[in-house]
Amino acid sequence: MAEETLRFETEVGKILQIVANSLYSEKQVFLRELISNAADACDRLRYLALTDSSLTKDDPEFRITLTADKAARTLTVADNGVGMNREALVQDLGTIARSGSGAFLEQLSGDARKDVALIGQFGVGFYSAFMVADRVEVLSRRAGEDQAWRWVSDGKGEFTVAEAEKPARGTAITLHLAADEDEYLEPARLRHIVSTYSNHIPVPIVIKEGGKIDTINAASALWTRARGDIEDEEYAAFYRHVGHAFDAPWMTVHWRAEGTIEYTGLLFIPERRPLDIFSPEREHAVKLYVRRVFVTDKCEGLVPPWLRFLRGLIDSEDLPLNVSREMLQHNPMLTRIRNAIVTRVLGELEKKAEADPDSYAGFWEQFGAVMKEGVYEDAEHRERLLKLARFRSTAGEDVTSLAAYIGRMKPGQEAIYFITGEEIERLQKSPQLEGFRARGVEVLLLTDPVDDFWLSQVTEFEGKPFKSATRAGADLSAIEKTGKAEGEDADKAEAETPPGVDALVAMIRLELGEAVKDVRVSERLTDSPVCLVSDEGDIDIHLERLLRQHKRFEDAVARVLEVNPTHPLIAALAGQAGRKGGGANVADAAWLLLDQARILGGEPPPDPTAFTKRLSAVMTRAMSG
Repeated sequence: MAEETLRFETEVGKILQIVANSLYSEKQVFLRELISNAADACDRLRYLALTDSSLTKDDPEFRITLTADKAARTLTVADNGVGMNREALVQDLGTIARSGSGAFLEQLSGDARKDVALIGQFGVGFYSAFMVADRVEVLSRRAGEDQAWRWVSDGKGEFTVAEAEKPARGTAITLHLAADEDEYLEPARLRHIVSTYSNHIPVPIVIKEGGKIDTINAASALWTRARGDIEDEEYAAFYRHVGHAFDAPWMTVHWRAEGTIEYTGLLFIPERRPLDIFSPEREHAVKLYVRRVFVTDKCEGLVPPWLRFLRGLIDSEDLPLNVSREMLQHNPMLTRIRNAIVTRVLGELEKKAEADPDSYAGFWEQFGAVMKEGVYEDAEHRERLLKLARFRSTAGEDVTSLAAYIGRMKPGQEAIYFITGEEIERLQKSPQLEGFRARGVEVLLLTDPVDDFWLSQVTEFEGKPFKSATRAGADLSAIEKTGKAEGEDADKAEAETPPGVDALVAMIRLELGEAVKDVRVSERLTDSPVCLVSDEGDIDIHLERLLRQHKRFEDAVARVLEVNPTHPLIAALAGQAGRKGGGANVADAAWLLLDQARILGGEPPPDPTAFTKRLSAVMTRAMSG
């Protein structure tokens, strides 16, 4: 087959631009990434050989080999793992064949240092080779196949693929080093990088120096050692290998279970969430080993979806090595391991939340939206998850637990009030919160899409019901009577309804007809003239909006229009309601007030043309006296 020239997809091209122009201070991590990929290739072939020993019969001992050629100015990282055929080379090195690539591009900041870290976070570390090389060759032959293939690129938009000769299976990546990267030709420098970043790799890493071959890593399974014998930096290095990450782990959970089932768990929680964590195709990244042999990184039942940010591995002593993925999903041992993982991780998070609230708040900012999926779908662990949950609220900038919220509830307050929406700033300005703020009643500000859904499953916490601040039944009168009113706004809220308001409400109700479910005098408003709320039993306003965006809800639900009787505009309209000729003003005002309430709630007027005509008519009458 003749040499074929192909172009990188857009996302890969963007990555290559970043690494080629990067001044990243730790360029040596390219070697860690290539070694990590080589180790994965060996792990995968070791597992395939369990059912087809012919794949490794000619060369049963796995290894990764580093060869520096000073004359040619090349560094080669070779393995005798599973290898790649043409399809794999094109798919794995020419495209990002995974979800979230669009999210990756959206996160790019233009700061090369930060963007290189994002590349590692996104899990495409192969391209870091172009930080030190101006040309990269990949020679690979897949185990069990005779044909080898060569992939070549200078990282400037295109790559070539052609048939090649290779006497044995595996992959050899040859870096033609850039002019100022001679340090990576020195064996001492390579040894230092391996000892710093890759000593934990459970595959021997050997270096060729002339005719001498020397193993330069420990080549043992880190997780089999006692926790007290492992340094933090060793854990961090292993986390970067197993998670293909550039950051440090926020938390490390390492334990050994003995008894009816025996296994070792080494799990990490990253500092930052992966870019594609909310993609529907997103899977967890916990690998399953059986007696130190890699089995799969796609064991669906090993980790619940709401812990999919975990990195690391589980090494079982009891599962059969030749078990299929389908059999794994129904294996009772796996169910017990899964339950133990959840219990262990939640326990460690509870300790962290108690011992270091600030650090835990940072964790929740990154992964809280994922954890709350567990509140929705995992009834068994719901109570523990609710205790771990943290929320923004009207009480200040710091996040709060539900227990702390309950401790601050006002005399006479019986519910945990919340409001859902897209943005904290918009929620804080919502007119629906005015009455709560006037009485000093704290409201949780919920902006994750999952909030609307878990709240549909959870009715209360520690005996206190959850209640939406956007519902017509959010009765503040009990708090108002037994609690101490705060400030002038509360005095306004307690003022008597001006004369004519009841008649005005009736006129607005008649004018708007079926456009609203009802028109009522509001107890919650202190500054705004109107707002829209959900009636008791109706779907919440924000949840309806979410469902309609995803085509899961069609017919709009009529809302209740609440009117602030103390607002000057409402008082003025009430004065006109009984006058001769006042009906026209009230009619236009009714529709304008409804559109104003929609705008304040984050929705555009359904008929902008009618809105502008009415607004112009009202302004014209006002200007003409």
